[in-house]
Amino acid sequence: ALEDVPGITAGFQYPVQMRFNELMTGARQDVVCKIFGENLDSLAKTAEKLGHIVNTVQGTKNLYVEQVTGMPQILIEYNRPAIAQNNLTISEVNKVINTAFAGQSTGLVFEEEKRFDLMVRLDLSQKKNLEDVENLLIPTPNGNQIPLKQLANVAIKDGPNQIQREDAKRRIVVGFNIKDRDVQSIVNELQAKVEKQLTLPTGYYVTYGGSFENLNKAKNRLMIAVPVSLILIFLLLFFAFNSVKQGLLIYSAIPLSAIGGILLLAARGLPFSISAGVGFIALFGVAVLNGIVLIAEFNRLKENGMKNLASIVIKGTKLRLRPVLMTAFVASLGFLPMALSNGSGAEVQRPLATVVIGGLLVATFLTLFVLPILYVIFEKGFKIKSTGILPSIVISVLFFGLNKVNAQEKIDLKTATEIAIKNNLRLNNERTKTNYANALILTNKNVPITNFLGDFGQVNSAYFDTRIGVSQTIKLPKTYASQKLVLTEEWRASQLNEAIKEADLKKVIAQIFSNYLVLNQKLKLSQKIDSVYQKLLQKANLRLEKGESNILEKTTFEIQKNGIDLQIAQIQSELNVWLSHLQLLLNAENKVIPEDNFKINTAEVLDSLSIKNHPNLTFLSQNINIAKANTSMEQTKLLPEFLVSYNNGSFRGIGPDEKSYTGFNRFHSVQFGLGIPIFKGYLKEKIKASRINETIAENSLKIEQESLNNQLLTSFEQQKANIKIIADYENGALKNTSTINEVALKQLNNGEINYLDYVQLVNQNMNIQINYLEAIRLLNESTIQLNYLLNK
Repeated sequence: ALEDVPGITAGFQYPVQMRFNELMTGARQDVVCKIFGENLDSLAKTAEKLGHIVNTVQGTKNLYVEQVTGMPQILIEYNRPAIAQNNLTISEVNKVINTAFAGQSTGLVFEEEKRFDLMVRLDLSQKKNLEDVENLLIPTPNGNQIPLKQLANVAIKDGPNQIQREDAKRRIVVGFNIKDRDVQSIVNELQAKVEKQLTLPTGYYVTYGGSFENLNKAKNRLMIAVPVSLILIFLLLFFAFNSVKQGLLIYSAIPLSAIGGILLLAARGLPFSISAGVGFIALFGVAVLNGIVLIAEFNRLKENGMKNLASIVIKGTKLRLRPVLMTAFVASLGFLPMALSNGSGAEVQRPLATVVIGGLLVATFLTLFVLPILYVIFEKGFKIKSTGILPSIVISVLFFGLNKVNAQEKIDLKTATEIAIKNNLRLNNERTKTNYANALILTNKNVPITNFLGDFGQVNSAYFDTRIGVSQTIKLPKTYASQKLVLTEEWRASQLNEAIKEADLKKVIAQIFSNYLVLNQKLKLSQKIDSVYQKLLQKANLRLEKGESNILEKTTFEIQKNGIDLQIAQIQSELNVWLSHLQLLLNAENKVIPEDNFKINTAEVLDSLSIKNHPNLTFLSQNINIAKANTSMEQTKLLPEFLVSYNNGSFRGIGPDEKSYTGFNRFHSVQFGLGIPIFKGYLKEKIKASRINETIAENSLKIEQESLNNQLLTSFEQQKANIKIIADYENGALKNTSTINEVALKQLNNGEINYLDYVQLVNQNMNIQINYLEAIRLLNESTIQLNYLLNK
């Protein structure tokens, strides 16, 4: 009805809300966009464009664009040449027009001591139409009278309706109300669209007010009010218990209650608002009451002589269970009417009540489990001794919001392999062994120890003499070179062993991916069949109630569904096992899950089957080099060793040269020796044994070559066979499975087949798809084995 009235804009609001909006922002709408600028025409055009943009934002209604133009007015544009031709001036014409419409004073009227101007102007009946103005007679100096329309152009044109100013600047208002959406998201979306779609002239800008402005102001107040309330709560707890530790313990109810408030807001689809923020403040105060009730009882029992903390928390929780539940449920039930309100003010009541109810329910439940355990931990000084699975679960729930939670992220095979090569603990240990072997190379120059000798006593005569000496055994350079060769070959073998571990790691990860992906497909297939049996079981129950079937049909579907449920549970368990194994191999911080790729790429067609690049063969070849290096080192033990020594001694008495020596004179000598292994039979036997070890290493290489060649041929044949099997499935039976399921279900519903025939068809189709998935798994296995053997 209101749309039929021209020139008006209608909006529907609560009267008090509308008046407050007008008092605070100068407009009645929920959200007000103010455009500031100088030119009225530019402001009107910009406001119209902004109004179109507002209509594209979901949740806006009752759009209002302020009218600053459209006021009709009479404009007189003078024809100056015509005025001059009649010997008139602009001021003379203006005086006549002013006298006719506004009036001119022609004298005075006295009433006793009062006097008034006597005004003369046209009668109202003479100035109703535009023609009255055009026919207004203008006297000329020569005594003639000329109509105004001969001296000027008279017309009715639209002019400014109103000029609004704010902060000494012209502005225009675009307002709208909100429905089924929060103010913040609407304004954010509108601002983004305005930035992209609206180009403002230089010097023009847009501000956003109304409820959005109130929201921002209230947020700023809450940024102060919430921390202050939390601090006050803690201070009150500290004064109540005289303990920072127990104050923090009860304070744990606040994050627990916040979790419940947020979850219930999200469940009801309510956005965060100022009333919700106020609800959180109220919630925090009420939530700590449960903690106060419990901790006070624990302290009372402790003061009465109870020493066992487990007994204290169990007994105290039992005694205070009813008060704790009453504290939560009384407040929750009191807020329940507000949470379910739909009348005036419901948009304010619902978020506040929802926060309090959700927070108290969750906080009460968690407090009954978490707070007693935390009390034990705090009292024991954080020495946690777990005696069951429940405490660990509760502690995990408590610190869920305090620790960084790493959700499962999908990962492909290539990325998983790269992460495993970098982080796997076994592989890193092999790298450490390689570094250890590399460090041992520098120990080849193991020169024998230097001997220092000293003799004191009757060395040269009956007198007391002294003699000191130093001796050193020196081996031939070939001995040190052979030792270095052995250590170098062992280092290379360690490197090759690292490559073997890396290849094995790649193979295992690929196998995990294959098994996980195939199992995941089996899970989806089982869940799909389970949903079908669920619907059929419901129909069978209904048919049984109506007497249209017997108990056998219902029982059959129940057995089939239970079997599928067991199969789903088993598959999910196997999936968790594979994920756990993958996480162990990757040793990554984040939990990972394989991407849902259905197949691993099959190996390309091989021109020649060759395993020469396999790391096992290179490692066994290196073992031959190590055996030969050991033989060479054993042979160097047959080489002689040299001994060099130096001696310095004293002598007292008559020497051979008939001179007398007092003991202060020193005598020097140098000694050379040669060490030859005369009894070298055992050395020759060790050389023979070392050469036998060379033969063993060569035979091991040949055996491994034959084994790998056999595995390569077997895997290649298995791959070809599996490719053919999969192609047969995809080109044959697999194409018809979905069609058979649909047709069988229709025939069952139409009564063309009985339930036993339907179950047989469904199981047959399911077996076909499971066999197809098993063929996929076998193809993946053969492909992984081929890539492993070819070192790809």
